[in-house]
Amino acid sequence: MGQQEKVATSLAGAVSEEISASLTAVDAELARRYPGDPGTRQPVHTVYVPGDTFTADTIRSWGDRAIEALDEHAPDAASFAAVLGIPDELAVPVHDRVRAKLEREPVEDLRIDFEDGYGPRPDAEEDEAAARAARLVSEAYGNGTAAPYMGIRMKCMEAAVRDRGIRTTDIFLTGLMQAGGLPDGLVLTLPKVTYPEQVTAFVRLLEAFEQAHGLPAGRLGFEIQIETSQSILAADGTAAVARMIDAARGRATGLHYGTFDYSACVGVSAAYQASDHPAADHAKAVMQVAAAGTGVRVSDGSTNVLPVGPTPQVHEAWRLHYGLTRRALARAYYQGWDMHPGHLPTRYAAVYTFYREGLEQAAARLAAYVAKAGGDVMDEPATAKALSGYLLRGIDCGALDTAEVVRLTGLTRAELDGFASPRRAGLTVTAP
Repeated sequence: MGQQEKVATSLAGAVSEEISASLTAVDAELARRYPGDPGTRQPVHTVYVPGDTFTADTIRSWGDRAIEALDEHAPDAASFAAVLGIPDELAVPVHDRVRAKLEREPVEDLRIDFEDGYGPRPDAEEDEAAARAARLVSEAYGNGTAAPYMGIRMKCMEAAVRDRGIRTTDIFLTGLMQAGGLPDGLVLTLPKVTYPEQVTAFVRLLEAFEQAHGLPAGRLGFEIQIETSQSILAADGTAAVARMIDAARGRATGLHYGTFDYSACVGVSAAYQASDHPAADHAKAVMQVAAAGTGVRVSDGSTNVLPVGPTPQVHEAWRLHYGLTRRALARAYYQGWDMHPGHLPTRYAAVYTFYREGLEQAAARLAAYVAKAGGDVMDEPATAKALSGYLLRGIDCGALDTAEVVRLTGLTRAELDGFASPRRAGLTVTAP
């Protein structure tokens, strides 16, 4: 030990106290606006099914049809990997996990659609369909056939369809309450939001429902669908999407990019409307920055190229979907939309390849950080948080096993949760 240094200061303690007092309001505002990731599982996709076609066996049917597509167009690990360009060493693990996922949990998040996928109907018909959706969702959670997350997309808050959207929401939520209560995995999606005031109006609707049923304030959250240019850049030049998150008053759970409505809104020709168009990249980048730290998650959109027809055509559609999904994952959009059962094999193949190919490196970096062992990369606490989040997302979707992550990192699941998010550390998260 060397000579002990003499420590001297020049400022009175009152200076620090004054500074802290001056920032009290800022501290509170930071905690309110930027609570961090909620720590709950984020689904890797959302499946949209029109309200009139949703049935009790929709989820199982999607899984069966996806397996049939695999059997017909890529019947083994080698052929599936060859179509998508999956590395040889991952061909069998990814293929086997994809098939197991399609058998066990083919859909992670399902939205019963009463908007574009359903269209205008006579009021009595939509009333009945909304009540039926509530019954089927409640039954699915009761008998164990539900997806982890389920809910509806109602019509938007624009004048022409506002009353219809409000009524459908009321019928659906009331039906759930009458059938036993709101399920934990309930998700509502508010589409075509253009002004923050529309978000405020939807919050008022949910507040009124909670009050009518004696529910805790804030029990009902919702996703905001970004489908118009005005939701990104307001008329006054501000980022409207940031104001929408604020207008939700803590109820916003996600921002979902609407590929085709947004593309059409900014004048992209139909042939070029896709999630990798520069206009889409700009919109999602603004969404991502606006949502960062707020606990609101961002979801990519979909492709309208369906994997149907002869095998070469299916393979081409699969490669497109796989590539778009991998591109989104690299850009930190960990969720997207799937519009057809044939998209499920490539959704999970892309997700599983993404997590499995980075498993050993991410685990080694996190273990080195914890051990302060150094290495060829010097990571910081923020990177350790990202590494833990990466591994936990892989576990949650079934790409990774808890045991292998624990073995490679030397950390328990609880320790991984603690690195990823203080909020997550207080939760019990069950992997599929």
